[in-house]
Amino acid sequence: MYAVIESCGRQYKVAQGDVVFFEKLDAEEGKKVTFDKVVLVSEDGKVQVGNPYVKGIKVEGKVVSHGKGKKIIVFKMKAKKNERTKQGHRQPYTKVEITGIKTPAKKAEKTAEKAEKVEA
Repeated sequence: MYAVIESCGRQYKVAQGDVVFFEKLDAEEGKKVTFDKVVLVSEDGKVQVGNPYVKGIKVEGKVVSHGKGKKIIVFKMKAKKNERTKQGHRQPYTKVEITGIKTPAKKAEKTAEKAEKVEA
């Protein structure tokens, strides 16, 4: 089972157990993050495509760490003008481990299991 989610202006293909690097998210390390902008879900060969998003499906993840990417050098030069600028950039990121993809059917199963435990 995998899903395509939209976050930070990009689309990511994720599955349970994947580790994904997003642009910096406002969440502390160890906290849960939910992505509800799910564009596509594939489960057992059945594909659901949203218009624009699939309703009732959420992707959950856990923030592993925050950091900065590899440094890139931005060098600008204008010929014959003796004008040069050198600038470095490190893009901040958030490392997220995908813990699960929640569908309405799974939610119904969990509520049924809880009801059975209460009755017993």
